[in-house]
Amino acid sequence: TMALSLGEGGGGSRLRRQLESGGFAAGEYVKQLSQQSDGDRDLQEHRQRIQALSEETAQSLKRNVYQNYRQFIETAREISYLESEMYQLSHILTEQKGIMEAVTQALLLQADRDDPALGARRAAAADPFLPLSAKDAAASEEGRQRTLTTLLEKVEGCRDLLPESPGKYLVYNGDLVEYDADHMAQIQRVHAFLMNDCLLVATALPNRRGAYRYDALYPLDGLAVVNVKDNPPMKDMFKLLMFPESRIFQAENAKIKKEWLEVLEETKRNRALSEKRRLEQEALPRPAPTPPESTNPFDEDEEEEEEEEPSAEEEVVDLSLEWIQELPEDLDVCIAQRDFEGAVDLLDKLNEYLGDKPVSQPVKELRAKVDERVRQLTDVLVFELSPDRSLRGGPRATRRAVSQLIRLGQSTKACELFLKNRAAAVQTAIRQLRIEGATLLYIHKLCHVFFTSLLETAREFETDFAGNNGCYSAFVVWARSSMRMFVDAFSKQVFDSKESLSTAAECVKVAKEHCKQLSEIGLDLTFIIHALLVKDIKGALQSYKDIIIEATKHRNSEEMWRKMNLMTPEALGKLREEMRSCGVGNFDQYTGDDCWVNLSYTIVAFTKQTMAFLEEALKLYFPELHMVLLESLVEIILVAVQHVDYSLRCEQDPEKKAFIRQNASFLYETVLPVVEKRFEEGVGKPAKQLQDLRNASRLMRVNPESTTSVV
Repeated sequence: TMALSLGEGGGGSRLRRQLESGGFAAGEYVKQLSQQSDGDRDLQEHRQRIQALSEETAQSLKRNVYQNYRQFIETAREISYLESEMYQLSHILTEQKGIMEAVTQALLLQADRDDPALGARRAAAADPFLPLSAKDAAASEEGRQRTLTTLLEKVEGCRDLLPESPGKYLVYNGDLVEYDADHMAQIQRVHAFLMNDCLLVATALPNRRGAYRYDALYPLDGLAVVNVKDNPPMKDMFKLLMFPESRIFQAENAKIKKEWLEVLEETKRNRALSEKRRLEQEALPRPAPTPPESTNPFDEDEEEEEEEEPSAEEEVVDLSLEWIQELPEDLDVCIAQRDFEGAVDLLDKLNEYLGDKPVSQPVKELRAKVDERVRQLTDVLVFELSPDRSLRGGPRATRRAVSQLIRLGQSTKACELFLKNRAAAVQTAIRQLRIEGATLLYIHKLCHVFFTSLLETAREFETDFAGNNGCYSAFVVWARSSMRMFVDAFSKQVFDSKESLSTAAECVKVAKEHCKQLSEIGLDLTFIIHALLVKDIKGALQSYKDIIIEATKHRNSEEMWRKMNLMTPEALGKLREEMRSCGVGNFDQYTGDDCWVNLSYTIVAFTKQTMAFLEEALKLYFPELHMVLLESLVEIILVAVQHVDYSLRCEQDPEKKAFIRQNASFLYETVLPVVEKRFEEGVGKPAKQLQDLRNASRLMRVNPESTTSVV
């Protein structure tokens, strides 16, 4: 059945309805049409009407498909944005869940301290396997350590791990596969041992089954676990963040991955709680030893004075204020609600209040509680600046977290994380650039993206770290490393693809012009881009020099020493214009009657090719390339000079010899001075090697019959 959506006139509409009908039979329709038609002409007209309807329907379908395709692209883009936002929301909810669990544990610990009996009952109910005696506890601990020792005997390089930490025991272990974080390529198979205070990663030995070699040990205090969303074929992965590095591992299946994530979070939580209990136990006041009784009556008066002084100092520090009592809880609420500014304001207020107060025991206890919240706040701010977060906000998106870290007195960490975040953003922007067919168009886009990002980062850095002059050196180092990343992408597209010298010169010119934009903020990186490009430019100059030398030698081998006949006045005029653009102003004296030129084709072609090479090379010129350019020019000129010298000495025909002398005169008295003058204009100083070459050529012209040649 054929569905048509367009038709012309009544006949077209009837035909369309007939073809759209559900009971349409093509064979019956053709049979009936053949019986009713008067001849071949009617069938052809009918066929043309059907063909017209078919073409119109095809056009309509194309328009519909294009419209649906555009809607599909827009929908896919919206889905991508929504997925990114949901991913961020999931991280935020996970952070809030962890904070609320920490708050709950802290409240339970406070209640246990207030009522020890209640704490003991809760602990017994929570853990039915709690040891009933010190003997049982020792046996359980010994069993755990024995299991850990047995497993770690299979790991080379960690013999001294257990003696240093006798309380260490194994929680979980299993095989994992490590992947590269940038390219998602498989690196190696590892075996991970999760202990109560650290994570040990060991690599599998290839020739010994069940044996491993020590690779890394990460304390749980500085370890963060991030779930990696499945993206087939990459699935069942999770990421471990250990500042400043990160590693990605793949579990055997989704169940084992879930177990790893849960047990890592649970072990980290238990570790934090045990560390907190230890600090609180150390902070508890210990009874002072009873001094021996003294029979000196004056000692009593001194002791009374000493007791009165501390009490007087303690009375000065008033910690009964409502805002101080509620400060730890207020900090927890601010962190949970991501009110970073409010949390730092509370800390500043506390520091200002306690600034000139003596450090008493209650003040130390308050400081211990507040320091724990400061660590939590710092971890959240560090995560905000991690490259895993969305990079679409630009440099300003990091200002909030950076400013609060600076207020917390961690400007160095803020600077490091800010620059690392921006480096990831720049690298992502460069990777997302689509490589165009035209190299110059791609380089324009690359320079715009990179130098605009660099300029925005510099301005934001100047705003955020205005009062931290010590961080500016870190920015300069970061700018140099970013420039190296840019030059890698630049060279891969321009020099590795063997573009022509003129295209390479235009691309380098574009990069230099964009680099000068950084002078607006007082940053000059031109010397860095020169240093990074000098190797590739040298290679391009030498490669193009070899091409010119080979072409010149090929023309020399076919040289017949004949005048050029350009056939038409237009061709002669074009050659005059080309020579004028090369700097040869007296070319008219070498033109003859009609369209003849009193020069050899080899010499004319050599002149144009050499001057074109010089012009493009001067666009690439900077001081480090001086000798390379000069030596290349001398080598190119020597090929033509030696050829003319050899032809003068070997030619016996007087007429041809006179013509060769005329070409030699053009080469020595016109071309070489033009090359020397243009080189001096482009470089800013004369070239002694070119002068010596011209003087040697003058000696040869004085004695053309000499058997020596210029070398």
